[in-house]
Amino acid sequence: MSPRVISFHYTLTSSRGEVLDSSRGQEPLTFLEGGGQIIPGLESRMQELKGGEQRKIEVPAAEAYGERDEAMQLQIPKENLNGQEVQVGDQLQSSQYPDGPALTVIDISDSTVTLDANHPLAGEDLTFDVEITEIREATGEELAHGHVHGPGGHHE
Repeated sequence: MSPRVISFHYTLTSSRGEVLDSSRGQEPLTFLEGGGQIIPGLESRMQELKGGEQRKIEVPAAEAYGERDEAMQLQIPKENLNGQEVQVGDQLQSSQYPDGPALTVIDISDSTVTLDANHPLAGEDLTFDVEITEIREATGEELAHGHVHGPGGHHE
């Protein structure tokens, strides 16, 4: 079977039942199968769904944003922030790695700031309540470019 373009609405909840995100009331999310555009555990479980189908899909952390890795926390001297005021929960981008992950401030002392490079949802088992709004075959151009064109996708 050739890759498909799938459009769907979703409501994302944490393992504690907290709603984290939703596409309801907006355009559905559209992706190209096999393009790595959504988390692997969700994509693999959506392969069997058909247009109009609704389903609750549980994705373990390892197949979502990965397990938390404590080695991805680092402590830096406050002076490295060049006077920038930060608070716990702020997200910073490293000037050394501008395309790298956002770093979340998790602790502040008198002389240091502790940063966490884990994705904010690392270690979380996630539940997606999905409704498939459309499924179609991907065009040759979409396959060549690696993304969806047209409504819900990229326009060139």
